[in-house]
Amino acid sequence: MSDILVFDVMTGKTTSRDFTADEVTQREAEAKTEKAQVKKQEAEATAKADARISALAKLAALGLTQAEIDSL
Repeated sequence: MSDILVFDVMTGKTTSRDFTADEVTQREAEAKTEKAQVKKQEAEATAKADARISALAKLAALGLTQAEIDSL
């Protein structure tokens, strides 16, 4: 099965070819990098949500009402 389509503008013909070994290696490296970035973003989002929950709890412990907290 061919993985890459090549379109020749001059002739208007489309040909297909398989990935080279270098292209496969690059594609796998990019996929690995993408997975790492997604994990990092998920961890950052979780940390931010946890910090928000902690901050809201601290405000409530200081005696602020929910309406006062919501207005911040």
